[in-house]
Amino acid sequence: MSFHIEAITVLLNGLQQGAIYILLAVGLSIILGTLKFVNFAHGALYLIGTYAGLLLALEINLTSGQLQEWGFSELGLGLGYIPALLIVPFVVFVVGLAMERFVVEPFKDRPDTDQILVTFGLAIIVQELFRAFFGSSSLPFSQPAWAQGPPQVPFLAAIPISSWRYYVIGITAILVLIVYLLVEFTDFGLIVRAGTRDPEMVELLGIRLSRPYIVVFGIGAALAGVAGVVGGPLNPVNPTIGNEILVPAFLTVVIGGVGSIAGAVLGGVLFGLTQAILVATYSAWAQVGLYAIAALVLLVRPQGLLGEAEVAP
Repeated sequence: MSFHIEAITVLLNGLQQGAIYILLAVGLSIILGTLKFVNFAHGALYLIGTYAGLLLALEINLTSGQLQEWGFSELGLGLGYIPALLIVPFVVFVVGLAMERFVVEPFKDRPDTDQILVTFGLAIIVQELFRAFFGSSSLPFSQPAWAQGPPQVPFLAAIPISSWRYYVIGITAILVLIVYLLVEFTDFGLIVRAGTRDPEMVELLGIRLSRPYIVVFGIGAALAGVAGVVGGPLNPVNPTIGNEILVPAFLTVVIGGVGSIAGAVLGGVLFGLTQAILVATYSAWAQVGLYAIAALVLLVRPQGLLGEAEVAP
């Protein structure tokens, strides 16, 4: 019985970690697949979402950073997790709109190397700004009191993981389904998909693609913000978390297939389960396992598991 509980625990931990990758990868995938833009600042959006969620949900004590030196030793609104979960996506959505207008648009037709350099530079700037204001120390982002213990369900109560992990999985499933329905079954999604395949023809029909494209970028940014809010209570919160999670998120997109929402889900689940299994058995190989899977998938299927075209070098 204990073996079964341990196996289910590893499975749920893998699905929870995979859910964070999925939220980031879906946003990255629709941006890369639609705008053909390589956004290495996507992790910075996750960073902004995490800190915004922390400041909205809780009241925290600062021990270092410029804000502490200015006398802001206590910071945060303490509104709770539900308001934070509702507000942060809109905040990061607006940040994404500004990023698309002032960073993506000027570099959209530039080479991939230019896009990588400018967005990676932006990510470093955001990271260092947060380090300057909040300090380098990790800030406590505790899980909500109502979701710290196991759920009061007969079968699940015996599994030693917090209810918050179930919420992360459920929230991810709902949001991914909404984005999938939006892209596949609405006029907005039809315009976006048509613009991806033949933008010149869509423009000739009198449809301005700049408007749906900026919304797509904003949606991708909002998903990263949600990932920051739900993932923050499960990991240390410090200014480096954005760049740390960026590589696994990109690998999820690559092995799932650029532009494929289903591929991002499949890649996120695969990565999350692999990481959870390795952490439970050979923890030193957890990160190596992710790169090994990515290399194996790309050797067998360069376009990704559910992708249609290879990632341009």
